[in-house]
Amino acid sequence: MAGSSIGRASMFLASGTLVSRGLGFVKAIILAQALGVVASAGADAFAVANQMPNAIYAIVAGGVLSATLVPAIVRSAVHKDGGAAYINKLVTIALVIMTSAALVATLLAPLLVRVYAASWSSDQLALASAFAYWCLPQIFFYGLYALLGEILNGRGSFGPFTWAPVANNVIGIIGLSLFIALFGADSAGIRSVTDWTPDMVAWLAGTATAGVAVQALLLAFFWRRIGLKYRPDFRWRGVGLRDTGKMAGWTLAMILATQIEGVIEINVAGLASGTDASVFTLQNAWLIFMVPHSIIAVSMGTAYYTRMSTHAAANKLDLVAADTGESLRRVGYFMSWAAAGLMGVALPFTTLFAHTFEGVWAMGWILTVFAVGLPAYSGVFILERALFALNDGRLAFTVTMWQPVVLSTMMVGCAFLPHSILALGIAASVSVSSIGWIVFGAFMVRRRLGVTSFNVVRSFLSASAFGVIAAGVGMAVAWALGAYSREGWALANIGSALGATAIIGVAVTLTYVGLMAAFRVPELGDARRLLSRRSAE
Repeated sequence: MAGSSIGRASMFLASGTLVSRGLGFVKAIILAQALGVVASAGADAFAVANQMPNAIYAIVAGGVLSATLVPAIVRSAVHKDGGAAYINKLVTIALVIMTSAALVATLLAPLLVRVYAASWSSDQLALASAFAYWCLPQIFFYGLYALLGEILNGRGSFGPFTWAPVANNVIGIIGLSLFIALFGADSAGIRSVTDWTPDMVAWLAGTATAGVAVQALLLAFFWRRIGLKYRPDFRWRGVGLRDTGKMAGWTLAMILATQIEGVIEINVAGLASGTDASVFTLQNAWLIFMVPHSIIAVSMGTAYYTRMSTHAAANKLDLVAADTGESLRRVGYFMSWAAAGLMGVALPFTTLFAHTFEGVWAMGWILTVFAVGLPAYSGVFILERALFALNDGRLAFTVTMWQPVVLSTMMVGCAFLPHSILALGIAASVSVSSIGWIVFGAFMVRRRLGVTSFNVVRSFLSASAFGVIAAGVGMAVAWALGAYSREGWALANIGSALGATAIIGVAVTLTYVGLMAAFRVPELGDARRLLSRRSAE
């Protein structure tokens, strides 16, 4: 895949992610209207229940599928049948595992809720358990979506995996809108956990699960377009599943460590539930944080991943190193710009979610602190893809273990903070650990590939410097527009908040792009050429 093809694939993936994330924002804003954001015990109960399927799916299959499928499918293409038997066997194994996991988790819903929220009252635990019974079947559909999507990606069909979440968000928006029409809005989060009825629980959590199900089932329609027909195959020997299993074993250990850290984080954040920023506030701030990561880093990394896997299968480590360095440089510049933008617009933008100055202030600063670690977090994503392409599960485990071990320790320390700043302490811990994570990871991956350098240190330093300057400009403009004042124009209403967000975003972008142009950064020229080709097409 040539460089221009990588660029076009990245742009196509980014466009799908942009639409999906845009609709995801609309859904999150409506959800905030329905439940509240800060100090809402009901919102925190739903947040935990709706997060559990992601966490359990990740433990059972998520990282394993992402880490192993694309390289394995690329390698299986040399089989006489073009890899069809391998894919049928792998799909059958995955479906059996995911069905079993979904059934067991749903039956154990109250126990799982207590693991994630040990400090909550019995009423709040009962509400979270009721939500969980409806949400936990999502495990199967998340797995099916990842399985079908990664197979499509491995065959070079990137679009369906990226665009299917649009349907999920549309269903979510319709479901939440009807929830508000039927049961009323609660943007201040004053609804008690005992005020929830079975109909309310079923409508809110049921539509969330329906969206995930449609997202997964849509991908089945694209299989015939890549020449695949699924036939259940329980004969799991003879097509090279052993090597995939070795990689999957290391990946599973890595995911388990990460999810243990996640349990600690949710329990610590839950200490402030009902009084201050807690689980739901952190989830909404993280949702905003993940938008540029998903649009830029994930889209770019997904497009590079297939090429890295092809080069790794041919044992061309120099080309894997070149792909890794090129993608890291591009991600570094783009994500530093995005981080600067998030810091500038944090407070006015969160007005869309929180409707009191205290709520905006709490969530806005959490987002600002999260944004500090955005370039590093996205850079680690690229490094992990390089290791997955090399099928080096042991080293991927070693690199990834940095974050959960360090972060778990920091989370325990956050439990001793005042509840008013507990969530802010969690955000700071995530950013600090991400920065240390990429330094350690880059050193280990560089040594594995046998190269002296990825030629990225200078790029990351200049990108960081540009980001600091652009963030300073953005925050200064935000201050001038009243974003840090209870009576300021930027926070007066949704219209002024959106206007302030646009003004700050333009100021940050002009500053950052101007610095890239002044210092003749090559990645700026690459972006211009890509956009020119895209507009010409």
